[in-house]
Amino acid sequence: MTAYFDNSATTRPCRETISAVMDMLENNWGNPSSLHNPGIHAMKEIIASRAVIADSLGADREEIIFTSGGTEANNLALFGAVKARKRLGNRIVTTAIEHESVLQSAQELEKQGFEVIYLKPDKYGNITKEQLFEAVNSDTILVSMMYINNEVGSVMPVEAIKRAVKKANSPALIHIDCVQAYGKVAINAKKIGADLITVSAHKVHGPKGTGALYINKDANLTKQNFAVVFGGEQEKKIRPGTECSPLIAGFAAAVRAFAPLQEQKSHIKELNRYARERLGQINGIKFNNDVQASPYIINMYIPTFMRSQTVIQELSSEYNIYVSSGSACAKGKKSHVLTAMGLDSEIIDKSIRISFCRNNTKEEIDYLTDALKNLIEKHPAEKI
Repeated sequence: MTAYFDNSATTRPCRETISAVMDMLENNWGNPSSLHNPGIHAMKEIIASRAVIADSLGADREEIIFTSGGTEANNLALFGAVKARKRLGNRIVTTAIEHESVLQSAQELEKQGFEVIYLKPDKYGNITKEQLFEAVNSDTILVSMMYINNEVGSVMPVEAIKRAVKKANSPALIHIDCVQAYGKVAINAKKIGADLITVSAHKVHGPKGTGALYINKDANLTKQNFAVVFGGEQEKKIRPGTECSPLIAGFAAAVRAFAPLQEQKSHIKELNRYARERLGQINGIKFNNDVQASPYIINMYIPTFMRSQTVIQELSSEYNIYVSSGSACAKGKKSHVLTAMGLDSEIIDKSIRISFCRNNTKEEIDYLTDALKNLIEKHPAEKI
């Protein structure tokens, strides 16, 4: 049996995505910028795909810019927002548990002289709206916050950002990293009050190498605010270069194939409940996130003398079970999320993340539970 529980890192491409990508590569491979028929047909696919992504976010087609993925979109959002507002203030508000692409961008902006406030989570990874209201002031030019944390699944108070900005009479732009929320919760850019939203294809059964940045047309942002690459007219000069039309078409195909949200949510919530019940029966296991977190993610401490990387390798090589210890982009570094939550080094070093998708089953959870029991029996923590 094989069980894949690393869906927060990447998801298996759905059939619709694979078919769309292959069709573009085989039958619609023209350069979208070319003015002949092959180019025009490729551009039509990009236009149609842009409309699909826009509709999924409650946005207009011209508000969607295709990128290489979430990391590039997050970088464009942070540096573009700050460039647009730097004459109006100096403060940036974010959290200590953002994705590395946001944290490292914020750290670079801090080196450039901006004041960056990193909101600290509680022991379960939660940030409160009270923290947000306290941090945002009239000097704040950007608030950047993920909707759902990628390691512990904590749901951030993103719907309160607009109110906090308004109360502080702040000129801040609002950026929401929706990479882990997209396709899992309903997102409407206008209702949530976002100026910038990041989404990524490979988290929703689409292809790797493409994502999108929503840019609110009412935010008065121009291509000059974002441009860091030059040499083409594509994507409004914000992200020039020949568009990867096969991946973009595959992204749209994955979005078209979204399961009904309520139906999918019910399935995932039941999987999460079942997993916590079964895994919780293993003596010594501790859950690092609470039941208020996104049901798609469980982060837990494994009571063994092995570190998490070894547990991951053992599960993979011996049982064909695939989990992670946190963000794939961190490439094995100690989790900054669990560290910010104030957990002991013992917990941080021996925690794994399991993350679900619509294809997971209770039988896979049973298989994972049995495998962990075997590992802990063979390598108990008492051997330290």
